[in-house]
Amino acid sequence: IPRSLEGLENRDNYTFIQGDVCNPQLVNHIFITENIDVIFHLAAKTHVESSFEIPSVFQRVNVDGTRVLLDAAHRARHQPQRFVYVSTDEVYGTSLDEAFDEDCPLRPTNPYAATKAAAEYLVRSYWDKYQFPIIITRSNNIYGPRQFTEKVIPRFLTLLQNNNKCTIQGTLAMSRHFLFVSDAVQAFLLVLEKGTVGDVYNVGTSVEIPIVQLARELVRMVKNVAESEVNDWIEFVSSRPQVDLRYPIRSEKLQRLGWRAETSWAEGIRQTVSLLRQ
Repeated sequence: IPRSLEGLENRDNYTFIQGDVCNPQLVNHIFITENIDVIFHLAAKTHVESSFEIPSVFQRVNVDGTRVLLDAAHRARHQPQRFVYVSTDEVYGTSLDEAFDEDCPLRPTNPYAATKAAAEYLVRSYWDKYQFPIIITRSNNIYGPRQFTEKVIPRFLTLLQNNNKCTIQGTLAMSRHFLFVSDAVQAFLLVLEKGTVGDVYNVGTSVEIPIVQLARELVRMVKNVAESEVNDWIEFVSSRPQVDLRYPIRSEKLQRLGWRAETSWAEGIRQTVSLLRQ
């Protein structure tokens, strides 16, 4: 059992089933043997750099896996009441000035984002054709304790703890909006409770951090070096084919349901660093 699930195994209302979302026999069996009311579909390959190297794997997991799950859920004897598909702000593509709302066109610029957009169209088709009760969310970069080490914050932290430099692909202008995991969870639960079926909800914050600033903050927290030495722990490396500068999104639609991000950047990054040190 993954460390993030420790402490759950003894709960009566919890069952952990390990398997492949692309395996129709397994997924169908689960829907036959369990009465599933709600599905949060978060299964995905998400590392953008890897999506350029193995796009077929991203296609299989992100698109075919979504199709398998949708089909099994739609055909289930016990019909689910909600199917929440967790997508990404990257489906909009990059923007230097405009903040995207849910009606903006999708213009993904990397294979990962393209597969997430394709999966969105699949999900939406089940609403259009069958009135299957789907909801789609598009969120900023989610971060927090126990995040997988391929993501930028745990990657930088791991490099620094091993006395290696933070390596940055792209330029000084690159930034990301960061959403703490507990705020993301509250957004997903609110969408489940109050969201309109067939609709899309952006889940974003105003916390936009340049990646080089992120690296500097983590160097200060982990290495305790003099300010004049902070940049010595940062290195720019050759960029992958496409590095988007930023993904600004508007979340007024979700905010009208009552959602607000409650965790400050300072508190979120403190919790993240603290747990990794343990």
